[in-house]
Amino acid sequence: MKRLILATTGLLLALAAPAYAQTIKVGATSGPHAQILEVVKANAAKDGLDIQIVEFTEYIQPNAALAAGDLEANSYQHLPFLKAQIDARGYDIVPVGKTTLFPIAVYSKRHKTVTDLPVGASISIPNDPSNGARSLLLLESAGLITLKPGAGIKATPLDIVENPKKLKIVELESPQLVHSLDDVDASAVNTNYALEAKLNPVKDSLILESPQSQYTCEIVVRRKDADQPWVKKFVAAYQSPVVKEFIQTTFNGAAVPGW
Repeated sequence: MKRLILATTGLLLALAAPAYAQTIKVGATSGPHAQILEVVKANAAKDGLDIQIVEFTEYIQPNAALAAGDLEANSYQHLPFLKAQIDARGYDIVPVGKTTLFPIAVYSKRHKTVTDLPVGASISIPNDPSNGARSLLLLESAGLITLKPGAGIKATPLDIVENPKKLKIVELESPQLVHSLDDVDASAVNTNYALEAKLNPVKDSLILESPQSQYTCEIVVRRKDADQPWVKKFVAAYQSPVVKEFIQTTFNGAAVPGW
């Protein structure tokens, strides 16, 4: 009888489990994006999807690897960055689902408020076009600069038409911005790099991007794969209550579910 029960239990488990697990490689930057994907991975496994997370330390290679076929998807970038990459490099990749907003923020080791920034203060920003423009828009929202009308998400330092404090804009690679805080008056840093440096955008920043930002991140795949069943499974596993709760409880406002 005991053997019969065990055999029956094993049969029921086999019937309940997915027939097979499909494996996909998903690229993400180290830190919060990869951390969230670990929760997504466990969630997706219930639906027969085996996610292998491939971590990167910068923003360019995850798209190059996806376009080359070394990844099935990536999860780390917002739409303006994706569009800029496609325009510059001709990638045939597309967004398939929103993930998380990581608000960009301005930090300083020298000053406690925006009004403390002196005339001629140096502010470092990302040197990639989309995050550079994002940072300039953030500085404009704080009244520090005025940009040329219509510059929007393509703004560059050349589009600054009013700069009452004569701020000096220093463009650097995104991973270097946190380290530049020792050398500049302030720096606009993406949240994934800020959190790695133990900086919380909600508590430690001089200026914080609005939760209504257009810079919510996306899951991205090759266009030819956009309608594949595994894409729907992946997006559903990400856009789930368990992942939303993890984001809200883990990051305390430093990351916001974007779906």
